[in-house]
Amino acid sequence: MAEDELKEQIASLSDKMESLEESMRMVAGPYSQLLEYIERFQKISSSYFRLIDLYQRYGEISPDLLVPGVKDSISKEVVKILFEKDGQNISQITEKLKDRRGSSSRRIVRERLKMLEERGVVTVKGSSRAKTYWLTEEYVKKWYELLGVGTSKPIGLKKD
Repeated sequence: MAEDELKEQIASLSDKMESLEESMRMVAGPYSQLLEYIERFQKISSSYFRLIDLYQRYGEISPDLLVPGVKDSISKEVVKILFEKDGQNISQITEKLKDRRGSSSRRIVRERLKMLEERGVVTVKGSSRAKTYWLTEEYVKKWYELLGVGTSKPIGLKKD
């Protein structure tokens, strides 16, 4: 009889352990989800503070911040123009630059684009008569990494 009673107690304890384990799983589920939310919040807040730091150091948050050694405002503006709408020719870039600065020269824009191409910021597509200028994927990835928004394909970048 003692052996049957012992088996009964063991079976009862086993059932209670299974019930306890199930309860623990149910309670732990929301906590693991909460941890995911906290990690996501930390990533977002880290990106936010990175942006504040950039603004504090440079006075603006602009894609031209990633072009090392480029001090002239024309090159910086060309990068901004291409970031707003990729795949433009020299005439289109010159026109937008003229709208922003009051004057521009195709020759100077061409020189700046060549320099930006040498630095790996811009790439050229098309024939010698119909060139369009695009930001390189590496540059765009660096920009989005700097902002802390990941390396997935950016939403706002237009490719025509």
